[in-house]
Amino acid sequence: MKAKLLFIPALLLAFICQSQESIDADAIEKIKNEGLNNSQVEQIAFELIDKAGPRLSNSKGYERAVNYAIDQLSEWGLENAEKEAWGEFGRGWEINKSYVAMTKPYYMPFIAVPKAWTEGTDGEVKGKVVFAEIYDEEDFEKYRGKLKGAIVAFKPRGDQAPTFEADAIRFTPERLKEMEEPRSGSRFTPDEIAAFRKRRAFSQTINKFLTEEGVALAIKGVNGKHGTLFTSSPRGYLKDTPEGVSELEMAPEHVNLMARLVENGVDVEVEAEVSTTFDNSDLQGYNVIAEIPGTDRKLKDEVVMLGGHLDSWHGATGATDNAAGCIVMMEAVRILQATGLKPKRTVRIALWGGEEQGLHGSRNYAKNHFGDHETMVLKEEQQKISAYYNIDNGTGRIRGIYLQGNEEVAPIFTDWFKSFEDIMDNTTITIRDTGGTDHLSFDRVGIPGFQFIQDPVEYRSRSHHTNMDTYERLVIDDLRQIAVIVASFVYNTAQRDDMMPREKLASTE
Repeated sequence: MKAKLLFIPALLLAFICQSQESIDADAIEKIKNEGLNNSQVEQIAFELIDKAGPRLSNSKGYERAVNYAIDQLSEWGLENAEKEAWGEFGRGWEINKSYVAMTKPYYMPFIAVPKAWTEGTDGEVKGKVVFAEIYDEEDFEKYRGKLKGAIVAFKPRGDQAPTFEADAIRFTPERLKEMEEPRSGSRFTPDEIAAFRKRRAFSQTINKFLTEEGVALAIKGVNGKHGTLFTSSPRGYLKDTPEGVSELEMAPEHVNLMARLVENGVDVEVEAEVSTTFDNSDLQGYNVIAEIPGTDRKLKDEVVMLGGHLDSWHGATGATDNAAGCIVMMEAVRILQATGLKPKRTVRIALWGGEEQGLHGSRNYAKNHFGDHETMVLKEEQQKISAYYNIDNGTGRIRGIYLQGNEEVAPIFTDWFKSFEDIMDNTTITIRDTGGTDHLSFDRVGIPGFQFIQDPVEYRSRSHHTNMDTYERLVIDDLRQIAVIVASFVYNTAQRDDMMPREKLASTE
């Protein structure tokens, strides 16, 4: 039997000693039994991943997932299940056809994905590949007037050499111990951040140049290896985006192959066809919202929220990013319904849209319901939300939680995690913030918002924003564990005498 360790920063121990949380052990056992022995995780996964398909915001796949979620949540007995508009997002976009292969000096099919919201090629294009090396404004002059109708390729950055470490990892006790300590500042240096922003801005300048020059197709080697490539997107979803060049993001090994051939004097030709469709019929963005009404006369107007983003990128079916989060959140509310437990406070699930383009769904939901984080002019509803729990770090099982600087919740979570020593190892509660996902939209308006610590598994190496983020990347047992813990945290939050402690809001003056 493995030893169970609880890693907690020393500065939190004083708070923890004050805790005496009242926990309904019978309720937690019911949640465990339902979630571990009668799980519907696999069926929900099939519906959201395989059946709905890629769920790019405002795409047909996203709409299929929205409709399934509303119907399923309603079938489980949740109330007020609906598609709620949060504001204008932009154009829908679909891939109708995508094909590319090298035809000279020999035939080879290539791995590539059209960049999100890219234009089509208007039929098949064929021709010689021209490699462009454009690193600053002066480099444009080397190619001006020479690229009309050309197929232009750009070499990838990064390293595609063999790897000698496992793609899939779990946090070690040592790594979890390290995570307990506060971390100051960003994990990126100011110079790294500035360089990234400069590259991003200049890439838009390059795209504008390629369009003006009349390039037929741009092929960009992207980050990745072993057939896995990481997709990305311009801001092409905005309704006023000008027409651009058709662009394929290609596996770096295939771009490197062409580059080596060209550099050694061998002509390379490719044939390709990209067909895409834009949809301007409904520019609104949507979230899915549903509720389990509270049962306590005094507390039912207060709300506990849980959620994850429903949208994905388009290169695969978005299994770990972030169908996994939606799967476990839907399973968590199903568990609460199936056990017959009656939360005192209302439980509200939210499946967000537009996260991948900037947390749009959750940010605008927070603005519409709770107030403006910039002015900190808050609405009455903000006072009614006890906490928000989020999952958006892949398929890996829960190993702890980020406190987002909220020291007072440490003793509460410490007591709650004790109920799961049979399904958790080396629990870590860290004062650290974590970013990049929807709990931030709540935290920034003064509502306790939390993201759980999850084992990485293959999230950074194989699945996050890649063409391999498919059903096979899921670890079903880990998802069952997540759903049980989330359901229990939500239930415990709903049953507390008091709402969850809040950090003091910073003054905007």
